[in-house]
Amino acid sequence: MKNNLLIWLILGDLVTLFLLTVVGFASHQELGTAGWRLLTTFLPLCVGWMVSAPFLGLYRPDVYTRSAQIWKSLWGMLLAGPFAALLRGIWLNRPILPVFAIVLTASGMLGMLLWRLLFWLLIARRIRDG
Repeated sequence: MKNNLLIWLILGDLVTLFLLTVVGFASHQELGTAGWRLLTTFLPLCVGWMVSAPFLGLYRPDVYTRSAQIWKSLWGMLLAGPFAALLRGIWLNRPILPVFAIVLTASGMLGMLLWRLLFWLLIARRIRDG
């Protein structure tokens, strides 16, 4: 059961990162013309998250099933956001704008915190208590 739960958690993390990317492009009125350019932000975000989340133990059942551990997702995005901005800058061969890294990180922290809280409210606490 916990393996299925982990799969849903990872898929939710990826959906959250994708929605973050879409909202970012939409906030710049570029969503209609973005197309494959969405990947220039989404993929570095995924890499950053998939490096930081396991490192911080965010995929361990004793972390994602406890409400007191939800805040750790903030640390995950605090590491992943700047790293994603760096990867994106290297990929596009463009300067890494500090304001982009800050906004990406802050919005990612909020998005991931909300997703992880929702996940816990709907699923993980039932497994832990269960």
